[in-house]
Amino acid sequence: MLAGLPRTAWIAISVVFAAAWFATLDVRKLQHPDEGRYAEIAREMVATGDWVTPRLDGLKYFEKPPLQYWVTAAAFSAFGIDEWTARLAPALATVLALLAIGYAGKRIASPTGGAYAALAFGGMLWPIGIAHIVTLDALLTAWLGAALAAFLIAQCGVENPRDERRWMLLAWAAVAGATLVKGPVAAAIPGGALALYSLTTRDFAVWKRLHLAAGLAVFLALSAPWFMAVSLENPEFARFFFIHEHLDRYLTSEHRRTGAIWYFVPLLLVGLIPWTGVFLSTAWRSWRDAPHTSAGFSWLRFCLAWIAFVFCFFSVSGSKLPSYILPLFPAAALLIAWQLERLPQPVLYKWTMVAAATAAVALVGMLLGYNAIAARLADARTPLSIYRQFEPWLIAALVVAIVGGVAALFAFARDSAAGRTVGIVIVTLATLFATQLAFVGDDVFRTTRSAADVVKALEGSTPPYDPSAPFYQVEMYDQTLPFYLRRTTTLVNYRDELALGLDAEPDRGIAKLTDWEARWRAAPQAYALMTPDTFDKLARTGVPLRVVVRDPRRVLVARQ
Repeated sequence: MLAGLPRTAWIAISVVFAAAWFATLDVRKLQHPDEGRYAEIAREMVATGDWVTPRLDGLKYFEKPPLQYWVTAAAFSAFGIDEWTARLAPALATVLALLAIGYAGKRIASPTGGAYAALAFGGMLWPIGIAHIVTLDALLTAWLGAALAAFLIAQCGVENPRDERRWMLLAWAAVAGATLVKGPVAAAIPGGALALYSLTTRDFAVWKRLHLAAGLAVFLALSAPWFMAVSLENPEFARFFFIHEHLDRYLTSEHRRTGAIWYFVPLLLVGLIPWTGVFLSTAWRSWRDAPHTSAGFSWLRFCLAWIAFVFCFFSVSGSKLPSYILPLFPAAALLIAWQLERLPQPVLYKWTMVAAATAAVALVGMLLGYNAIAARLADARTPLSIYRQFEPWLIAALVVAIVGGVAALFAFARDSAAGRTVGIVIVTLATLFATQLAFVGDDVFRTTRSAADVVKALEGSTPPYDPSAPFYQVEMYDQTLPFYLRRTTTLVNYRDELALGLDAEPDRGIAKLTDWEARWRAAPQAYALMTPDTFDKLARTGVPLRVVVRDPRRVLVARQ
C-alpha cells in the first residue's frame, strides 16, 4: 500500500497518466517561432553531422548550448523526423523531473509525500503546458529539478558522509546538464537559492557540505568540453554567448522581451493551478513549521528560498518570457505535497471547491463573452473564424476540469487516506486531460502559426515542386518552414536573431532586395515565401511572381 492505495491502483494511474501525457505530441503542427527553431537546429545536426556548432537555417546560431538539440537529434536519428520526436525531449524530461521530485519527497519526507509531490508536479498547469511545447525550459527544469532532489537528499536524506558525497556530486552533475541546456543561468539558480536560504535562516554550515572542490571538478568535466570545442571552432562564440546572450539579455531590454516587475505574478498564479490556493494559504505555515535536521538544515525552507529566488531573479531581468519561471515548480511541488499530506480533508475539500467554482465561473464567462473577446483579438492575420473554431475545445477543457473537481469533492468527503489520495489523483488527471484538450484544439491556429500547410500545398502543386531549386524567405523568417521543407532557405533583407550567423558567413544570405530580384529573374526555377505586404510591393514593380498558396500571413510564390 502507498498513500492508502494498492500497487495495482498506482500502476493503473501511471498507465493512464502516461497515455494522456504522450498521446498528443504529434497532434499539433510545430508552431513559430520556438518550436520551429529548436526542431530545425536538431534536424540540421542530423543532416550535416556537425554536433558541435549549432546552425539554424544553415547559419551559425549560438544563443543556447546544445544539449536539447543533441537529445532531439538523437530522437530524430532513432525514430524519424516528426512532430512527436521534436516534442519528445521536453515531454520526457518533465516526466523524469516528476520521478526525481517524487523520489526526493520519499527520501526527505515520506513515501506518501513522494507520491503527492509527483502528482502535484505532474498535475500543475505550467509543467504540463511547457512539457508539450518545443522549448528549452522543460529540459532545463528537469536538470535543475534533479539537482534540487539530489541536494535535498544529500542534506537530509542520508545517514553517512559517503552517501552525502555521492548525492552532492550527482547534484553538481545535474547542474552541469542544466548548463548545457541554457548556459550560466543554470548555475545561478541553485547558487542564488542557496545564498538566499543561508541569509534568511543563518544556516551557513550547509556550505561546508557542498563538496565544493570535487563538485566543481565534476561540473567542469561535464560542461566545459563543449564550450571549449565550440570556441575553438568559432572564435566569435564566447563574446556573443556570454555577453550578448546572457549579460545583455538579463541587464537590458535589447532582446525586446520586456515586462513589468509584476509580469510573473499572474503567470505564477495560473501556473500553480489547481493547487494555487493550497500553495498561497500554506507557504508561511511551511516556513514557520518547517522541520530541521540535526545539522540545522530545513528542506522546506530551502524550497521556499528556491521559489523566491527564481521568481525574483527573473522578475528583475530585462528579458522576460512566461516559461522562465518553470524551474521553481519542482520546489513548489515538494512544498504542496508536504501540505497535502497534512491538511485536514475538509480544508482540501474547500480548496477543491474553490478551484471547481473558478472553472465554472470561467465557463460561464466564456459562454457569455468569448465572442466579444475573440473579436478584439482577431485581425486580418488571425481571422475571427479561427478563434471560433477554438471555442469548443476551451469549453470542453473547462467542462472536464469542473467534472474532475466535483469528482474529487466526493473523494475528499471520505475521511480516509485512500479518499485523500484518490481526490488528489482525480485533480491531477482532470487538469492533465483539460490541458491536453486545449492543446489539441490549439491546432486550429496552424494556418497562422505553422508553415506545414504551406509546404503541403507546395508539394501538391503543378508544376511539381523541385527540392533542388533555390528557396528564399524575403523580408521575413518563418521558423517552421525549413523544418517542414527538410532543407534550409536563403534569407533576403532579414537579420534579427540570425545577424551573427549572417555576419560570420555573409554569402549564406542576401542583404539587399535588389540583389535578390536579379537572381530571381535569372533563375529558371525558384521559390520564395514573403508577407502579403512584400508581395504587393514586388508585384507593383513587375517582379514575376506566380502564387502557389496564400494565407493571411504569408504568400508562397514560384519562378517557373
